[in-house]
Amino acid sequence: MLNMHKELMDAYEQASRAWLLRVKSEAELWSELAAKLTATRSVPEAMEAYQSFIAQRMQMAAEDGRRQSEDAQAIIQKFTGLRPEGRQIGIT
Repeated sequence: MLNMHKELMDAYEQASRAWLLRVKSEAELWSELAAKLTATRSVPEAMEAYQSFIAQRMQMAAEDGRRQSEDAQAIIQKFTGLRPEGRQIGIT
């Protein structure tokens, strides 16, 4: 039981670290957009900056969904306590 608890906490910690890195990359993306918009000299340049930003943001959103699904699966697997043989650990 203690091993299962440790594995579950490790899975939560790993997911938390990944999401903190994700938040950092989101902040960097917004900062890059602000810098590009500040440097633009025309409407087409600004539209290009926004278009690039939106494409990157959509890619990040797709990656977020994939990561969230993987994190949830890992945590559920740890929580249910599946053994390598596929049998569940009884919790009493």
